[in-house]
Amino acid sequence: MQKLALIGFLGIQMAFGQSYTITYQKTSNGKVIQPQDLILVFTDSKATLISSKNSTEQQAPFPYEEILVERSTQKIFQKAYLNKERSVVTVDSTSLEKQTFEFLPETKTILGYRCKKAKTTINSNTIELWYTDALGVKGGPSTLGQNLGLVLEIGRNGNFYTTAIQIEKEKGKKPVSLDIGQKPMDLLSYRDQLWKSRFITIPIIKNQLINFSENSKSTDSVFRFANGTIAVKKLKFPEIAKGSQVFLDLIEQSNGDAYDRTGSVFLIPSDKKLSMWEGLTQGAQSLPIYENGNGKKYQGIVATAQFEPLIELMRFFTPFGIQKYNHIELKDKTWHTQVPYRQDISELVSSYSGKEVYVGVFIGNYDNGGHQISMNITIHPEEGAQNRHGIVMPLFNTVNIMEMAGQEYGTLFNHEKGLVVEFTVEKDIENARLRYLTTGHGGWENGDEFVPKKNTILLDGKTIFQVTPWREDCGSYRLFNPASGNFANGLSSSDYSRSNWCPGMVTYPYYIDLGKLNAGKHSIQVLIPQGAPEGTSFSAWNVSGVLLGK
Repeated sequence: MQKLALIGFLGIQMAFGQSYTITYQKTSNGKVIQPQDLILVFTDSKATLISSKNSTEQQAPFPYEEILVERSTQKIFQKAYLNKERSVVTVDSTSLEKQTFEFLPETKTILGYRCKKAKTTINSNTIELWYTDALGVKGGPSTLGQNLGLVLEIGRNGNFYTTAIQIEKEKGKKPVSLDIGQKPMDLLSYRDQLWKSRFITIPIIKNQLINFSENSKSTDSVFRFANGTIAVKKLKFPEIAKGSQVFLDLIEQSNGDAYDRTGSVFLIPSDKKLSMWEGLTQGAQSLPIYENGNGKKYQGIVATAQFEPLIELMRFFTPFGIQKYNHIELKDKTWHTQVPYRQDISELVSSYSGKEVYVGVFIGNYDNGGHQISMNITIHPEEGAQNRHGIVMPLFNTVNIMEMAGQEYGTLFNHEKGLVVEFTVEKDIENARLRYLTTGHGGWENGDEFVPKKNTILLDGKTIFQVTPWREDCGSYRLFNPASGNFANGLSSSDYSRSNWCPGMVTYPYYIDLGKLNAGKHSIQVLIPQGAPEGTSFSAWNVSGVLLGK
């Protein structure tokens, strides 16, 4: 059933001439948008009221607004109801005067009324308004064109329309009132409050130091591990409605470390007997060991019957010394002061929706000053979107977040076996996918950081995916990197292309179609031609994989 965004009552008493209620409907490319709140506008010679509340107190979903256009003062009063307990108010005294229009000769009839045409441009969008003088009142479904006449249709770029579908003459004279009841705020703050009320923000950590220090200590809310290079917080997520979009935001600044470092935001699954939490609290030696024949032992990197590896939410890389080293001056370079990282993590929603989980962040560094970060998650409802709830099964993760506590680097790809993980599917999975993150490391001339290497994925012994992960756009982010070294050839270190990462950027996953996975045992193998060491320099690959499906 359609919901109605109806009129409210504004609390300034007025004398009315004839008044009207106009119902508007939105369409896109000729189709009625579903679902939608129909807009009702109440207008007379004195004022126009646009609201989301009708005379029977039927309430539209939060947030909603009441807007009064007062003609005698040319002021716009806006009141936003953010939730049941909170509302905000603003007064705009300039917007109506700033509106300009081009008046065109075309006319057309809407609901039996002859309408004139006006056009304007807003943010590169062409806006066409059809208005009539036949009823002796002014108004419309938005604040745009309120002084033209009665606006019966607004079109944007020729494909999105808000059109009147009913005009009703009101009987009698109704008082109009807006119960402000609070001090108005400035328009920018009002819009910010209204915008943020449309989604849920879950703060994780704020101004958290990620450094290397034996003196790092946990607090009541944030656990510190691996000499301070890991911070973990326990969170309780709400039940997340199907179709919702979920985003992870992280902001980083250098607090002393001048180098580009690997960062990872992760979730610790707890559906099996063992998890990475045991490794963090008891040491890397407590984690299951993986061996592939190259002589090394790798702790906690593949799923077993008793253990789940980390679910990687975001792989990010710090730039060279942003903020701390902004005093380094170069001609025509104005350094950014922070790096904002943002990633859609909706595909992983089943791993945290309605659950109490540990969420952590790691930045590999050996600096006492280290890095400072803030991080939150936002949940955005979206009606009609696909249901993202489903299977989320972590299979492998070679990012050694406990690097500074003895966890082995991902050097296992120097053996022909590479990485093999065996797993069991309890029920058939339709349209299974592997969420695969990969970055190459080895920061010298012949290291895998600077040498393209093909990644090959095999499912049950058959090759299903091959890619050479490579980023060629690193030079675009030079202004994030004040401490990046400058070379004789005119390039900076941060300019160079790398194995799927850049200093100051997020590395995004590949989604690999696996088709239908029948119930039973399966295996995934990852092969990478890892380069040989040179002296004390060695290459490594950070790869993580999560099985997704319905």
